[in-house]
Amino acid sequence: MNLILLAPEQALSDQQYKLSDRQIEHIAKVLKKDHGDKLRVGVLNGLIGDAVLDKSEWRVTIETLESEPPKTLPMELVLALPRPNMLKRTLMNITAMGVKKIHLLHSAKVEKSYWQSPVLKENSIYDYLVEGLEQARDTVLPAVHQHTRFRPFVEDVLPDLLVKRMGLVAHPYQAEPCPVDLVQPCVLAIGPEGGWNEFEMQKWSDAGMQSVHLGDRILKVETAVPVLLSRLYPAK
Repeated sequence: MNLILLAPEQALSDQQYKLSDRQIEHIAKVLKKDHGDKLRVGVLNGLIGDAVLDKSEWRVTIETLESEPPKTLPMELVLALPRPNMLKRTLMNITAMGVKKIHLLHSAKVEKSYWQSPVLKENSIYDYLVEGLEQARDTVLPAVHQHTRFRPFVEDVLPDLLVKRMGLVAHPYQAEPCPVDLVQPCVLAIGPEGGWNEFEMQKWSDAGMQSVHLGDRILKVETAVPVLLSRLYPAK
């Protein structure tokens, strides 16, 4: 936790916020801050600054909010729904790297039971996103959309996403090398562990998406995601 992220429901006033149990534990055991010490804080979807710790009441008083959050990636990320035990890590990594629009999508190789997992509940996803923001010292919460049917997404939703954006679909076969250091915004689609099937690849192609690969090695989704993002929009 590199930032104490303060949500609206924690506000006691314009300047004072009550700390959550998780924040208290981190401040006490990891940061080892004492009464009157300064903390780096951010207001959810707002600015970043400094606050003073009141350890007797476990609250903070904001002194300054002067810094903008890091720049976002100009990308809409479409991700075939990973296994539930991988989803948390993947969402945290995506959020930490600056993606603000995420589409979780069904595909032929995604088990239908995944969509019933408790990790897809709104409060669970919120917690994963917040952890990613805290890691990256960011405050802007991503929007996560769930699409349980592949074809309606590609035919009805994707065309609007592709307006003024390059369309890329990660696929290890019959694809071009993934571009580096894009200037324009993009839509990036990343498949499940077993990859997109032939029908799905045809639908991506029909929609105007270009197939790209990362070389001969086949990577797990949780590895491919940060590799693709850092390649398309490297830090500068």
